[in-house]
Amino acid sequence: MKLVTVEEMRAMELAAVEAGVSEEQMMEEAGLAAAQEAWMLLGTLEGREIVVLAGPGNNGGDGLVAARHLHDWGAEVTVVAPRGRRDDSNLAELKSRQINVAQKDNFGEALPLLTTADLVLDGLLGVGKKRPLTEDEPIGEALVALENARSSAHPPKVLAIDLPTGLDADGGGVDSLTVAADLTVTFGLPKVGMYQAMGSGVVGRVQVVDIGIPQVAMEEALLELITSRWAHETLPERPEDGNKGTFGKVLVVGGCMRYRGAPALVAKAAYRTGAGLVTIACPEPIIASIAPITAETTWLPQEAAKDGGLQGKAALELRPEWASFDAGVVGPGLGHTGETRSLIWALLPDAAQDIAGRIVIDADALNGLAELEDGAERTPAGAVLTPHPGEMARLLKSTVEDVQANRVGAAREASRRYGCTVVLKGAHSVVANAEGQVRISPFANPLLATAGSGDVLAGMIAGYLGQGLDAFDAGTLSVYLHAAVGEALRLDYGESGLLAGELTARLPKVIREIVEA
Repeated sequence: MKLVTVEEMRAMELAAVEAGVSEEQMMEEAGLAAAQEAWMLLGTLEGREIVVLAGPGNNGGDGLVAARHLHDWGAEVTVVAPRGRRDDSNLAELKSRQINVAQKDNFGEALPLLTTADLVLDGLLGVGKKRPLTEDEPIGEALVALENARSSAHPPKVLAIDLPTGLDADGGGVDSLTVAADLTVTFGLPKVGMYQAMGSGVVGRVQVVDIGIPQVAMEEALLELITSRWAHETLPERPEDGNKGTFGKVLVVGGCMRYRGAPALVAKAAYRTGAGLVTIACPEPIIASIAPITAETTWLPQEAAKDGGLQGKAALELRPEWASFDAGVVGPGLGHTGETRSLIWALLPDAAQDIAGRIVIDADALNGLAELEDGAERTPAGAVLTPHPGEMARLLKSTVEDVQANRVGAAREASRRYGCTVVLKGAHSVVANAEGQVRISPFANPLLATAGSGDVLAGMIAGYLGQGLDAFDAGTLSVYLHAAVGEALRLDYGESGLLAGELTARLPKVIREIVEA
C-alpha cells in the first residue's frame, strides 16, 4: 500500500486540479466519505448526537460537508469551530438547515455537548499543523474538553478527518493534546506519519478513501507499507530438485568473548529462512561454547585478539574464502575496538568483489563503519545496513532525537550517503534504498525489544540475499517476517518475556502461513 508525505500529497492534489477536479469537488468527496464512515461506525443515525469540531482550514471544510450529510440523514449535529470559519458555501448550507454552529465567540458554550455526544468528528487541523498546541488557545481548549469527555463513563467515539489533530503527518510525532481516534478516514493515500511511532498509536483503524486524485499520480509515490500479499509474492521459490547449494551459502563474521551468542543467532536465523549452508568465522576460543547450540553450522576459526574479539588481520585470512559464499553478515557480537575498524576497512572491498556486495553490515560493524573517513566509499552497493536509532545517529553524525523525529528522512539520507539499502530498526522499521524508495513495517511490538532480536533480523536478511533476492527486497521481506513472528508470539506472551532464539523457532511456521495464504 502506497504512503505519502505532506509534500507529495499536495503535489497529488495539484495534479488532480490540473486534471479537472476542483478543490471544492475534492472537499465534497472527502466530507461525504467521512459522513458515510461515521454512519457505519455508529450503525444508525436517527436521533444520534454528533459534534463536528471544525478548524479554520480545508480539514474543517471537510467537517462542514460531513456535518451537512449527517444532518440530512437524521443525526442531531452541532458544529464547533473554535477559531471561527469564514463565510462560504459550506457554512451557508449549514445555516440554511438551521444546524447549530458555535463559532469562536461562543464555542466554549457548546463544549459540554462533547460529554453527551455519541460521536465526535475531529476536523480541527490536518497536515498543515506546524507548532505545538497549548491549552489556552481555542483549538487546545477544545481538545482538552474532548479528552475529558473520552475519560467519562460513556465516552463518545472519535472519527479523525484525514488524521488526528496534532499528529505530524511526516514524522509521526504526536502533540501532547492530541486525542486518539477510533477511526481515521484519510484521503487519497495514508500519510507516512500514521505508520510511525507514536502516530500509529492514535489513528485507530484507518480507512482510505478516494477523492479524485489521478491514479498515475498515486502510483508515483515512493513510500509503501509492507503487506502480507507483498511478502507472499516475494518469498523465493523452493524447487523440489534443489540442494543446499541452490539455496545459498552464508558467511557470518563476528563474535567475541563477551558477545559469543550473537553469531549463533544469526546462523540459526539464516537457516530458518531457507539458507543451504551457514559458516561462522569467529575467534577460535568461543567456538566450543556456541557450537552445541548451532550444530548445523560450519566454522572458520580465527585467532583471537587480546580483547577476545577478531583481529583486523582476520580480513586477510578470510579473503580467499569469500568466493565460496553467496552472502555474508559482519558485525554481530564483534565488539567495538580499533581491531573492528581495521577489519571492516579491509573486509568490505573483498565482499564487494567476491559476493557482489551482498553483505549485511550490523551492530559493531556499523559503529566501525561510522568511524572510517572513507566508510561510505568502501560500502558495497549491494550491502544492507541495519542500524538501530543510536547506530543511525552515529552513521549520520546526528542525534537519536533527530533520527526518531524523522525516521523516513534519516533512512533515506543514510541510503543516499552510503549508496546501499538501509534498515532503520525500531517500531515500524523503515527500509530505504539509494533510489529514494521506502518501505515501512506495519508493526510496532515491544515484545521484540530484546537482546539478540537484531541478530536474528541480520541473519534473515543474509539468508534471503543468499537465495537471490536483491538487497531492498531481502531487507523488506525480513523486516516483515521478523515482525510477523513477533505478532504471532505476542498472542502467547503479551508485551514482554521473549527470548530472541524463539523467533527463529517460530519463523518457519509463519513463513508457511504466508505461503499458503
